[in-house]
This record gives sequence, C-alpha cells and structure tokens, in this order.
Amino acid sequence: MTPPVLHASFAKRFVGGPEIRADDLHLDAAGGVTVLFGPSGAGKTTILRCLAGLDTPDEGTIRFGDEVWFETSSSGGGRRGTKRVVPPQHRNLGFVPQDYALFPHLDVAANIAYGLRGLAPDERKSRAAEAIKWLGLDGLEARLPAELSGGQQQRVALARAVVRRPRLLLLDEPLSALDTPTRQRLRCGLRSLLLKLNVPSILVTHDRLEAAAFGDQLVVVDAGRVLQSGSASEVFHRPASVEVARVVGTDTVLACAVVGVADGLVTLAAGSARLTALAEALPPGAPRVHVCIRAEDVILTSDADVHASPRNRLRGIVRSLAAEGPLVRIELDCGFPLKALLTPQACAELKLRPGDPITAMIKAPQIHLI
Repeated sequence: MTPPVLHASFAKRFVGGPEIRADDLHLDAAGGVTVLFGPSGAGKTTILRCLAGLDTPDEGTIRFGDEVWFETSSSGGGRRGTKRVVPPQHRNLGFVPQDYALFPHLDVAANIAYGLRGLAPDERKSRAAEAIKWLGLDGLEARLPAELSGGQQQRVALARAVVRRPRLLLLDEPLSALDTPTRQRLRCGLRSLLLKLNVPSILVTHDRLEAAAFGDQLVVVDAGRVLQSGSASEVFHRPASVEVARVVGTDTVLACAVVGVADGLVTLAAGSARLTALAEALPPGAPRVHVCIRAEDVILTSDADVHASPRNRLRGIVRSLAAEGPLVRIELDCGFPLKALLTPQACAELKLRPGDPITAMIKAPQIHLI
C-alpha cells in the first residue's frame, strides 16, 4: 500500500484557552481534496496553520513523504524536550488564506509573480503567464485587487499559491469572503480547478454544502479534536458517533430502545412508533441505540396504502414547513420528531399544511444506527 504523502499527529495549546489536537491526520498521495469540516471555533484553522508552519505545535510530529516538518523529542530529568521545525518557506506548499491577502498596490500579474522572486526574470514571466491562462485571468493582468470581483480575487490568490508548483495546497475557508450567490456559483468551479492542478489539497470549511461539494475525504473536527475521518460519503451517511452526526447535520438523531432482532432486521421503539433497520451494525445485546435519519431519505405521501418498497411506513402530522434554500424543510410528528426535505413542487402537489395527516416512508438501509 502506498504510504500517505502527509501524516500528522500533534497538539497545539493556547495559554488560558483550548488544546487543539490532530491525531493520525493523513493525506493520500493520490491527490484529491481533503476537507477539514466542523463548526466555527472547532480548531480547523489552527490545524491548517500548523501544517503550513505558520503556527508551531507544542508536541507531536508532522511528516510529508520522507521529510520531517515538525517533531518533538522528550528529554529525561524533567527537562523540556527539543523541537525540530522546518519553516514555512522550506515546505514548498501553497497557502490561500480566508481574505486572500492580495497586495492592494500590486496588479494581478505582480501579485501572482510575487512568490517567484528567486527565479530568473524569464522563468518568472513564463510561470505567471501559465498560471494566468490556466485560471482564466487573461485580460486582467494590469488590474489592481480592488478592481476585481470576489471570484476573480479568489483565482488570483489560487494562482499565486500554485505558481510555485507546491507539493501541497492549503485553503482556509476560500469562499467565506464571498456573497451567497457567488459562493454557490464558484463551488463547482473551484473543485474542478483543484482536481485539474493534481496537487493534494486540504480545504477548511464550516459549510456543510461546501464540504459535500469539495471533499473526497472528510475530517470532522469539533472542540479541538478530530472526531472522524473517511470518505465524504461515508462520514455524512454513516457518522461514527452522535457528536459527529450532529456536526455533519444529520437531521433526525433519536435514542431508541431495541425491541427485537430477526432475519437480519432490528425493530426499534422510537417514541410511540416502531422502526425497522438493518441489524448488521447493531452490537450484540445492545439494549439501546441512536437512530440517524437524513431528511432527504424521508419519502412523504398522502396515501398510506401506496405500494412501495420502504419497510417503514409512519402515520404522522405536519407540524411546520419552512423554506431552506431551494427546498422546503418539513417538521413531522410521527410518534417522534422527524424531519423531511422536499421540493416546493412536491409540497404543492401534496398540498401540505400544518396539521395535515401524512405518511412518511423510510427504507431500512437508510436508517443508520450508532
């Protein structure tokens, strides 16, 4: 098996504040985008800055390939250990901060070429021109940052980071400075650019939609700890703990009693209702579990006798409806609180209103047990 291109386990402490730990954080050499995801203040940016060398951990190791970027060693007799620290400029990585940090007095071309000052003039000009063409900045070379849109500034910051041909690219909330419509428009474009660069990338975000749009791998961070790592699909659909389920926005998380197990299925008491789920993830003899249900996996119908495959058919009452972007979030009472997401068209076809009776259907494999 190919060893990871990056492997880090370290702790960073703040006087009078929290301890941030990154345990067994690794990045495969295959490229792609790894997302550090979690709420604001979780410690994501601190982890990123330690990887970049902008902050120094208090203990641990950071290795990139065969190189040791950071390492501590203990010494006996109660004495403090020593630290080995490779400075940022010797790590050959690209860093894109939240605010892009473009030099306001330099035009686009000069901003991009700023990190190439050690090269011959012809090489600097060639590389800058290559990055400008690559990222679609042609015609903007003489403009100052104040004369650019948010999306153009983002591409200039990305060009400045990649023009040095880094081995690792770090991006700290790269869309946070943009308005919502621009953010939505640039998500797919930025991911395409990152994949086109074919450079292993780590991106920080607290936005669930961005994490799902960007991430090949997802690292969930909360309260200064890495809670779960894995493919984005695995983490979002099968959170390893209740804490992870809440961080990634699982819509319904409910403690249930195990009623019985038979034929590979488990029956659960969810409030006054019964749910059926696959028993494969159920620990033997577990009396209680937490049930996780994503709102997009809940099917609503006004016909309780409809012929459909889901094992779970729950009679319920619509409690509320609220617009959520292009969808509508529906709060239900099915003997326990349940959430669903539908398109406005589907809501109109069902003529949903608060107080209406409804049938919610959920397939057994889409109920995740913790």
